[in-house]
Amino acid sequence: MKRLLSITLMAFISVNVLAQTDANMGIIPAPVSVTKKSGSFKLDKTVVLVSADAANARVTDLLNAAIVTKAGYALREVKTAGANDRAIVITSAGADKLPAEGYTIDITDKKITITGKDAGLFYAVQSAIQLLPEKKNNQIVVNAATINDYPRFKYRGMHLDVGRHMFPVAFVKKYIDILSQYKLNTFHWHLTEDQGWRIEIKKYPKLTTAGASRNGTIIGHHPGVGTDDEVYKGFYTQNEVKEIVAYAAARFINVIPEIEMPGHASAAIAAYPELSCFPDRDTFVDAKTPWAGSRKGKQVQQQWGVFDDVFVPSENTFKFLENVLDEVLTLFPSKYIHIGGDESPKEYWKESEFCQKLIKQLGIKDEHELQSYFIQRIEKYLNSKGRSIIGWDEILEGGLAPNATVMSWRGTAGGIAAAKQKHDVIMTPNGNGLYFDHKQSESVDEPTNIGGLSNYAKVYSYDPIPAELTADEKKHVIGVQANLWTEYVRTPEKVEYFIFPRIFSLSEIAWSPVERKDIKNFSEERLPLHLAKLDREKTNYWVPAPIGLKDKVMNGQDFSIELKEPVPGAKIYYTFDLTRPSENGNLYKGPIKVVVPQGQKRVLKTIVITPGGRRSVVTETILNNGADLKAK
Repeated sequence: MKRLLSITLMAFISVNVLAQTDANMGIIPAPVSVTKKSGSFKLDKTVVLVSADAANARVTDLLNAAIVTKAGYALREVKTAGANDRAIVITSAGADKLPAEGYTIDITDKKITITGKDAGLFYAVQSAIQLLPEKKNNQIVVNAATINDYPRFKYRGMHLDVGRHMFPVAFVKKYIDILSQYKLNTFHWHLTEDQGWRIEIKKYPKLTTAGASRNGTIIGHHPGVGTDDEVYKGFYTQNEVKEIVAYAAARFINVIPEIEMPGHASAAIAAYPELSCFPDRDTFVDAKTPWAGSRKGKQVQQQWGVFDDVFVPSENTFKFLENVLDEVLTLFPSKYIHIGGDESPKEYWKESEFCQKLIKQLGIKDEHELQSYFIQRIEKYLNSKGRSIIGWDEILEGGLAPNATVMSWRGTAGGIAAAKQKHDVIMTPNGNGLYFDHKQSESVDEPTNIGGLSNYAKVYSYDPIPAELTADEKKHVIGVQANLWTEYVRTPEKVEYFIFPRIFSLSEIAWSPVERKDIKNFSEERLPLHLAKLDREKTNYWVPAPIGLKDKVMNGQDFSIELKEPVPGAKIYYTFDLTRPSENGNLYKGPIKVVVPQGQKRVLKTIVITPGGRRSVVTETILNNGADLKAK
């Protein structure tokens, strides 16, 4: 019991020290400016919470609820403070002069004044919640300071694929809460896929009675060793969609639905085969997959990948999609509707007599231009309804639709090309860390994932504005987004593991000015605070390696290795005997001193165990003194 108390106390002390010494006062994403002043504000039960504007009642309640959680008591809410009252004041007075979504927080020994309007005030309160340290001696003490803040990009997005695996409404709301707490303002909801159609469309009930159900899911990493033969099904009703959209709007998050076309359409085609170039042709499941083959009839796909059966560009298909979109538009007030456009094979179109005749009839060159025709038809329809389209960067092929916004995912080239054509761009390149389904380390401990490598440091290092663009072209880069594809993410807990802590880095590159980025401050001072919060809340997350292990190979003879826990109160265990470190190994208590003889090496293995019992992957660092590292 004494050991548990000492761990808790150390974690508490560490959190408070970090909160008080950090130049950014613990806030993620880093504000535009933080000017610390002498003195401090003491929050206790005598403080009043002032808000004279009824329009600000919700954010006032949000702050008071956070104070209850942090301090154990609520503040008395009043419209005006007395002459001798110490107060937290929430106001919109003067906020019209602030930048869009901007805010200020001014902290003195007598008062905290939080100023903003609408989204800006909401974000101000989120920052105010973050800067409150843990309670000590029944008080919460906040350094005096002035904070000025506003976003770098107007589009700050996070994506969630529910086509491969879907998640309960309650968890989707939690996901939205996470986005809002870190000043992300767009939720890109990927609702249709080859493996499942997840939104109710009343005009086409078979989209959910047939298209939302698959007869199995592959076992293991693609191509897998077969399927589990378990029916996987589910969809969101229109009432559930409305509930989620309203929940997001209350947190200043715009929900952008994605309805995939013309590819990734197997689920829709399984429900309505006439949408295919070849309605009577059996679904053919990837000839390269040994266990797969021809299946009778059209199928909702049971494995991952890209499939040849795509929408036929017929009048019937366009009418179907227009009817689907009409229902989507009633559910989503978003200016943008995402129509996919990615990974759409052209083989069936090449084989189709109808498609070849249509190419000649339209006077276009090839199937790529046929896809451009397809996208432009949909864009015209959505434009006529007052909406705009976003598509993945493949929509550039064959000619870009006139008013389209491009989401650049296959690297940055698509975004650069679109910006040069004066189209708006959202950067989300998979090679720059923004695909959160990638693994977070090279350790064999990482759970099954799609591949690639993306840790929070890689995300943090990315600048969404390509250097190749001119000043004028850079204005077309309206934002940045990270994506979570769920082929290998079946549970809410695994979603949490894959987004934390990378989403903290995303929020900072989306919000903070480039000159405010500081990876040392981020990783060593602020990140531990936010990981400690996740640990207390029993939210799942990827636990970083010990701070201080920067290189996989360290060269020399005499080593003195100083480590620091990445989560306050965590324990670091290590070994040098090639065994896996655990609680039974060596507990790090101070610098590790090692002398490696000439021509030899030592392998330092470490693991972090947090106060909440979460474990990092095992990391390996080679201490090398002239050994041949290629030799077995």
